[in-house]
Amino acid sequence: RHIHINYGSELEDCISAIQDEVRQNKDLVARYASRYLAIKLLEGDVVIKEEIQNCDNASEMSIVAEREQNRLERIFGESAESLITNARFAFITGAMSETYTKGNIAKHKKGYQADAILTHRFWGFPIFLLLMWAMFQLTFTLGQYPADWIDAGFVALGKWVEGIMSDGPFKDLLVEGIIAGVGGVMVFMPNILILFLFIAIMEDTGYMARTAFIMDRIMHRIGLHGKSFLPLIMGFGCNVPAIMATRTLESRKDRLLTMLIMPFMSCSARLPVYLLLITVFFEHNQGVILSSLYLIGGVIAIISAIVLKKLFFKKDEVAFVMELPPYRIPTARSVMRHMWSRAGQYLKKMGTVILVASVIIWAMSNYPQNCELKDTYIGKLGQVIEPVLEPLGFDWEIGVSLLSGLAAKEIVISTMAVLNGSGENEDSLIAALQNNVNYTPLTAYCLMLFILLYLPCIAAIATVRREAGLKWAVFTALYTTGIAWLVTFIVWQIGQNFI
Repeated sequence: RHIHINYGSELEDCISAIQDEVRQNKDLVARYASRYLAIKLLEGDVVIKEEIQNCDNASEMSIVAEREQNRLERIFGESAESLITNARFAFITGAMSETYTKGNIAKHKKGYQADAILTHRFWGFPIFLLLMWAMFQLTFTLGQYPADWIDAGFVALGKWVEGIMSDGPFKDLLVEGIIAGVGGVMVFMPNILILFLFIAIMEDTGYMARTAFIMDRIMHRIGLHGKSFLPLIMGFGCNVPAIMATRTLESRKDRLLTMLIMPFMSCSARLPVYLLLITVFFEHNQGVILSSLYLIGGVIAIISAIVLKKLFFKKDEVAFVMELPPYRIPTARSVMRHMWSRAGQYLKKMGTVILVASVIIWAMSNYPQNCELKDTYIGKLGQVIEPVLEPLGFDWEIGVSLLSGLAAKEIVISTMAVLNGSGENEDSLIAALQNNVNYTPLTAYCLMLFILLYLPCIAAIATVRREAGLKWAVFTALYTTGIAWLVTFIVWQIGQNFI
């Protein structure tokens, strides 16, 4: 039999008011049930709105629907769509309580018992933060051992090349440019793999989907949908696929807003820079320092979302409905496949973008020959942008490193290695940075902040252009860099008072 869900007196009055206007169009009600159309218009269904655009009384139906939506929001403090969704689930709950027997689903219930704690209203978010901190701390401690082995391998490779080749520009290119540039980034590959390992485990166990549920209330407060949290979490791996993942969001406004705050999600390309600077200048509490960067990125994303929502996007909330997958024990094969697929992208970047950039940076820092570093092509370029970065505590060398990071954030390390003449040894680069008077713990933290917040790589900007258009791509590049400059300026000026 055909069942009409009773939505309650207030909602039913709203549906009847819209239904009266819908019935004025005989052609429309000949194709659709008037109650169905009324409910869909009250929900703000985009498809039905497009369907009635050519109707004679389209504007009248839209006016009545908007009036009733506003009335419900004044009464209940929630959108009409959320109220209708809640009423439907209440109906389903009542129907299930009258029809199912306990034995039918009891065997599946145990798998969800952990949700009582992991998705708890109060404890769910602190548990999530604790897991994030543990992940970052283990990324440091576990990754240090294989990182030392890789570093030793590049040292041996550099010495071998020096021993078999005669002095000359080509030898300098191989040792100081390619081996130093690529080796300086490659040494952090174990840390990247460990980070990807933890993310893969959270995805395969089903916990990652629950983070969207945990964050839904917070996301709605900043004007986003709970589902937006999943692409943002993906941004910790790489911003490019994360931006593409916003296609799963129903609302275009949600997609645009999620893309605009995506650059503040610290991608894995930034991680090698953090690891290097934290290792050099923050021997103690490394996990806390790293966690603070990710937390600051999240806070800046929240503030930006609130401001951008008020400036550019009219309030257009979508009810949060999401099926939580069952908990599963991840298989080693599945976890390794996820980890290595992402690691493969990282290695591909090593052999292409980072390699080419290292060669270019080496050439610009060695020509014209027989002159000081400051008078080379790269030195002159750095001096051009130095006045803009000087209020942040950065010199021209740091400016050049930031410019090189536009291609890929890992290249910042390659640039540092080349500019400091540290060769292929990570220990040499660490020693060079420690002895560089222009680097202090405050400078290092400000540099990490700027790298966290300024515009993402060119590939990410190109993806925003493809997904949202040139206007939003240019806006993303400009406003993220502006925020990076402002936040770093504030931290530098305040930090100097405590030195």
